[in-house]
Amino acid sequence: MLQSLLDRTFLTRAIRVRLPDGRELTAGAGRPELTAAISDMRTAVAIAANPELALGEAFMDGRFQIEGGDIFDFLQLTTSQLALKPRGGKLTLLQRLRRGAEQANDRWRARSNVHHHYDLTVDFYRLFLDEDLQYSCAFFETPDTTLEQAQVTKKRRLIDKLLLTPGQTALDIGCGWGGLGLSMAERGARVTGVTLSTEQHRTANERAMKRGLADRAEFRLQDYRDLNQTFDRIISVGMFEHVGAPNYQEYFDGIARLLDDDGVAVVHSIGRKTPPSRTQPFIRKYIFPGGYIPALSEVLPAIERSGLWVTDIEVLRLHYAETLRVWRQRFLARRDEAQALYDERFCRMWEFYLAASEVAFRELGHMVFQLQLTKKQTAVPLSRDYLCEQK
Repeated sequence: MLQSLLDRTFLTRAIRVRLPDGRELTAGAGRPELTAAISDMRTAVAIAANPELALGEAFMDGRFQIEGGDIFDFLQLTTSQLALKPRGGKLTLLQRLRRGAEQANDRWRARSNVHHHYDLTVDFYRLFLDEDLQYSCAFFETPDTTLEQAQVTKKRRLIDKLLLTPGQTALDIGCGWGGLGLSMAERGARVTGVTLSTEQHRTANERAMKRGLADRAEFRLQDYRDLNQTFDRIISVGMFEHVGAPNYQEYFDGIARLLDDDGVAVVHSIGRKTPPSRTQPFIRKYIFPGGYIPALSEVLPAIERSGLWVTDIEVLRLHYAETLRVWRQRFLARRDEAQALYDERFCRMWEFYLAASEVAFRELGHMVFQLQLTKKQTAVPLSRDYLCEQK
């Protein structure tokens, strides 16, 4: 089974797999670039039967080791081969039903899913994020741009897309630890941020107090679906991936309901260039339960039905790959501190997650899209020159 899997996967590059009894399996063209060592036969069978889930679990538990490289090297080698084959296709009825159950994300499930990932101590995220705790794709204007500079640029471009002016009210859906909301407050807006994470809620309000912005930036522990006021501007960064496909209509109907008639909204989300699919099993089980990376083909129909204008779409391709590269390097450099906060298994889980996410952007068609939405076609200028003018 395992040899068959290797032969189907590796075509133009080669790999060696060492079994627990010392036997070695090889596949691909040329000399093996690295060796993967499996500690027991049960793990070998599990990987052969369900590699998308079992491989990550085996690495997390220390039952799958890499010689001549690290887990990123292995995943980059593997995904470079997977990228050679056609991907995607129409979901079956059973797959659609399963996806619907996996992404139900009612209010209780949404809060539970957010708690799983975002209520880790903020001290952990400080190990590898930038100083402003931006946990989403940065914008690298040049190859030598630092992560801190790239995150500042990301925030500036998003705020510019909002055409934010002093005195306007702004809603930040999924506000994280408050960095973007505080930047909008510094631009003169009156900001309301909502999150389902108790850790983010506490940290965001503490930061607002320390920066003297508490009178202009309020962060609430609240589901966006329970808001009942309108805003001049709405921003949502890195939250749409947690909405779930069954809830897209509710999400965009909610933006239409909360947005002032002359307002502007911007949605920033990871997306896929391939047709609609399901969430990678390891990521769904251990990292982002209820999460899903959408195709634009399943997002735009919901916007059309909501009555909103799509006044601009921008696709960022390798910016998130570069963001994840820096996060992974910083995480590995401070891995001992992460282990002191949690444990070795947790660190291996996060190492796998960061590496798998980076190669998804480099090899498997993941990208980021930014949607600018309005109720009126005249709410924004007819060109995007304002992004350059306010640089």
